Amino acid sequence: MSKNALKLKSRQQGLSLVGLVLSLGVLVVLAMVAMKVVPTAIEYSSIKKAIVAAKNGASTPREVQVAFDKQAEVGYITSIAGKDLQFTKGDDGMEVSFSYQKKIPLVGPASLLLEYEGTTARSGVVAKKPE
Repeated sequence: MSKNALKLKSRQQGLSLVGLVLSLGVLVVLAMVAMKVVPTAIEYSSIKKAIVAAKNGASTPREVQVAFDKQAEVGYITSIAGKDLQFTKGDDGMEVSFSYQKKIPLVGPASLLLEYEGTTARSGVVAKKPE
């Protein structure tokens, strides 16, 4: 065998121990962030379904708020309440919007801020809360 063939044959390929530890560390951090973010995304989906159900079953803003509060109690929605909903007049009648922020602590002073908003309007434009 030639020298080049011996060099190629003895060269090992694969992941070193340091590379494995670093890769696992990155995966663990991503998994921890995902475990904290996924429940907020599920709650957001529940809120969107709840405002549609509340809007369909009510005719006044107050009735929508009460219906949403009932849906929130059953659906374990804690981020917003009926009083946080915004109401606007649309082409199809009353439209309901919401927006809220969810702050997720990560490590020490580091945190992740998620901003969620949604509406029943077909245009998708969310009414902003007056300051």
